[in-house]
Amino acid sequence: MRYLLLMCSDEKAEAGAPAEMMAGIVGEYVAVTTEMEEKGVCQDSNRLRPTTEATTLRMNDDGAVQIMDGPFAETKEQMGGYYLIDVKDLDEAIAWAKRFPAVTHGGSIEIRPVWEMEDYETA
Repeated sequence: MRYLLLMCSDEKAEAGAPAEMMAGIVGEYVAVTTEMEEKGVCQDSNRLRPTTEATTLRMNDDGAVQIMDGPFAETKEQMGGYYLIDVKDLDEAIAWAKRFPAVTHGGSIEIRPVWEMEDYETA
């Protein structure tokens, strides 16, 4: 089953963290990612650019689409990256997610099952 791991952290805290600390965190990501790739678990992953470079679209009350700089939601944590993984079940997805710095260094990971097109068409 495929799951999307949405990696969330505090961009401002990361920006103010010492370079050595951030290098260690990046090293942790690389180690887990490498292991996932070697085991055929990771199908895709990417780090996202900061929310200061985001663009949000939404429809306003009169039906016009608004285009705004930055994220739509003001939150402490921002989505900073993702992993698309293929594992046996949610328990295995959780086991992988627990190893990432997004969890071990104060952030969070949202795990979402992928709704495959063949499943969507029959729903």
